[in-house]
Amino acid sequence: MILMPVPHIRFATFDDEDTLGRLDRVTWSPLHAVTPRPRPPYEPFYNERFGPRDHLVAELGDEVVGYIRLGFPTPLPCNAHVRQIQGLAVADEARGAGVGRALLRIAQEEARRQGARRITLRVLGHNTPARKLYESEGFVVEGILPEEFLLDGAYVDDVLMGRHL
Repeated sequence: MILMPVPHIRFATFDDEDTLGRLDRVTWSPLHAVTPRPRPPYEPFYNERFGPRDHLVAELGDEVVGYIRLGFPTPLPCNAHVRQIQGLAVADEARGAGVGRALLRIAQEEARRQGARRITLRVLGHNTPARKLYESEGFVVEGILPEEFLLDGAYVDDVLMGRHL
């Protein structure tokens, strides 16, 4: 039995911006992206809506191999008890090492720490690997927006998933 190293999860810092931007670009895929493939000049990874404290970073050794973005689904006070996963990326070389699962688990712990009662996410209907991961971590389908996106000439469902914390 081969033991995989356990990823170290931490909050992102301002120094991670370039690394996270590169990771976001190299992991871009029509399997999960609804925006076109990024092209130079690249937008900053952090913006007025999401900064370092909204991102948890996974490291294997001293290399950043993944991140998860945790935010509010809306700015409404009546919705402040919900957190939403608004981005998740894992480097190809780290897939299968439990990085995505570790990020999901820590994000849920952080959402609880922030006082959230629920956590939600949106995933494209054809992204079977991500959907299986989310389901294995207790997320359930709470809604489907049929044919919400036209991607590469095919209509794709937007699947809304969530769970109580």
